[in-house]
Amino acid sequence: MRSHSVLMVLYDGVRLLDVTGPLEVFAVANEYGGRYRLRTASPSGADVRATAGLRLGADAALADVAGPLGTLVVPGAPDWAASIADRALLEQVRRLAGAARRTASVCAGAFPLAAAGLLDGRRAATHWSLTGELARAFPGVDVDPDAIFVRDGRVFTSAGITAGIDLSLSLVEHDLGAETARLVAKHLVVFMARPGGQSQFSVRLGAGRPRHEPLRRLLDAIAEDPAGDHTLAAMAGRAGVSARHLTRLFRDELDTTPAAYVARARVEAARTMLEGGTDPLDVVARRAGLGSAETLRRAFAAALGVTPAAYRARFASTRGG
Repeated sequence: MRSHSVLMVLYDGVRLLDVTGPLEVFAVANEYGGRYRLRTASPSGADVRATAGLRLGADAALADVAGPLGTLVVPGAPDWAASIADRALLEQVRRLAGAARRTASVCAGAFPLAAAGLLDGRRAATHWSLTGELARAFPGVDVDPDAIFVRDGRVFTSAGITAGIDLSLSLVEHDLGAETARLVAKHLVVFMARPGGQSQFSVRLGAGRPRHEPLRRLLDAIAEDPAGDHTLAAMAGRAGVSARHLTRLFRDELDTTPAAYVARARVEAARTMLEGGTDPLDVVARRAGLGSAETLRRAFAAALGVTPAAYRARFASTRGG
């Protein structure tokens, strides 16, 4: 491998793991034949304060970094609005991206990329809870709400926080091959390619707080009792509206149908049971409102791309046996 420079952008309030996760992937790759030259840079060249109050040192000021670059990485911050309001930061990100062979963002790092005009007309990913905000703030971006990471030309974007590790492993695979990427993943004790997408995360939280009170109550009821009677007629009756009006509310406020929302909520309920219990699949299916183990398997295959048994084996416990 030829020498490949990786520049990590730092700024105050940045998410710590957005920075350290990708850098550690590249650092470990160097133990397996990589030649990544890792640098950090902040707007002024001074240290920054990351989440948890930890101080991160910068090697240089962004304005002093000259191209060409191999990979530019822009991490995210909980306060993404502040990051896109920093015009000097955006100007340097735009300049450095023009000098980089590829540009990547982690989690809410998609917001400064979008604000710098680097995602216009491109498909992009971000944290599942921020996909709606990214789409509303930057309508020229094709936001993928489920992808763990996305490549569109020379621009790579990843989902929430640890997805930056997934993306970095993909970049290592591109540079050094699949076997080296597998060795790095094994060293870090992470998945080479994690199963499922962001759809494995919270359905109810992702729906936010709808404007209409009857719809809010209905979503809460579905989350509390996924196995209940959630046919369109039953839900419309509980909400006190017609079936047609309820369908319109789901479309306008959640961009989905009542049936699709219920199906996702039931898969999430089954996922939670598989993570925290040992009930047989038919019991899990019944309690989640999916009826049978076969229906559960089909629902998991469609929504997460894995079987319920495989999901349980991978996610049931962090205690390591």
